[in-house]
Amino acid sequence: MVRLGEIVMILDLHRQGLSVSAIARRTGLDRKTVRKYVERGLEPPAYGPRQPRGTLLDPFSRYLRERVAAFPDLTGRRLHRELRDLGYEGGYTRVTDFLRDVRPPATPGFEQRFETAPGQQGQVDFAQFRTEFADEPGVARIVWLFSMVLGHSRMLWARFVLHQDLPTVLRCHAAALDAFGGVPAEILYDRMRTAVTGEDAQGIAYNPTLLQMARHYGFLPRACRPYRPQSKGKVERPFRYVREDFFLARRFRNLDDLNDQLRQWLDEVANRRVHATTRRVVAEHFAEERPALRALPAGPFQATLRLERRITRDGMVSVDGNLYSVPDSTRRRAVEVHLLADELRIFEESRLVASHPVLEGRGHRRVAGGHRRLSSPASRPAATSGAVLPTRAGETVARRPLAFYAAVAQRLAEEGSRS
Repeated sequence: MVRLGEIVMILDLHRQGLSVSAIARRTGLDRKTVRKYVERGLEPPAYGPRQPRGTLLDPFSRYLRERVAAFPDLTGRRLHRELRDLGYEGGYTRVTDFLRDVRPPATPGFEQRFETAPGQQGQVDFAQFRTEFADEPGVARIVWLFSMVLGHSRMLWARFVLHQDLPTVLRCHAAALDAFGGVPAEILYDRMRTAVTGEDAQGIAYNPTLLQMARHYGFLPRACRPYRPQSKGKVERPFRYVREDFFLARRFRNLDDLNDQLRQWLDEVANRRVHATTRRVVAEHFAEERPALRALPAGPFQATLRLERRITRDGMVSVDGNLYSVPDSTRRRAVEVHLLADELRIFEESRLVASHPVLEGRGHRRVAGGHRRLSSPASRPAATSGAVLPTRAGETVARRPLAFYAAVAQRLAEEGSRS
């Protein structure tokens, strides 16, 4: 290919009076080429478009387009991990460059950022998600994500639940603080009903049971200012991150499977990533913040919610969509249920008759050991394994397996044929 500079040289040498052969020797070009450009004059060459070179991402471009078309909010990090599982060996930047061409970038907003000291603040909130569990095909479920984030390190603890009621809030608090191994000086709440009951001239009124829990753990509850979403951004931003990087394009058998997958994602992805704001690995940053947290109290928080329930015909008590057993000796009448953060106790006339761990979700049934007595031999049905069938007084016939009677029948048939 003859470059523009070589054409200029050919024409300049021609103006100096050199022959075509001399110009060819001087430039190293073929004489036919020299003659062509002498006749054509100064005319820039036309280059065709360069053929794009193949990249490591080309075999996966269709997969990326389909994923983004189905789930446009999937993050580049999530898609890069999926491609690595499929055999992609290229870099993360090439994936994001491709995604930038497929979907428009989000328009960044402007907000005032603030940071908190180590151990100073945690933030709590709920977010709504919709899903369909594989164990219940065709049934749309609303689940709620409880999230607690430490403001300094951005360490994230989360759990999906079916309710936003007070017992659920208390259990999630206890589990989150236990997972952190300590307590921040204050916890910031959105104005959810289980935390804030109202506001008057004297200030914000908090749920009395939440205040009891705060005194037990030694943290100060704080409600964020209304219409100021940036004051709780550390806990609201992770909701979008959880939805896009974890929740979308996954299938879950049930609530337990959903939380098992969430725990694995938190341990292996969310809390192992370099946070976009702090530029620190979350888990490593948390290891530095943890000594600044206050020590956990010696015992669990035992706030009690009292409920009245009736025992069903099969000896069960229904609480929040789950069934809990009482002993057979309990009479079928109204009982009092004390609902603690992680335990349920059933009282009959002020006497404790049963205690159970609180079941997550709905539709579960728990029968405690010893609550169902075995019936006496006289009252057992005839089909009970190992039973003895009475005939006449003093005579019993033991139950034998069917194979025994089949062998007897075959033996009798053989004897009959020989006779």
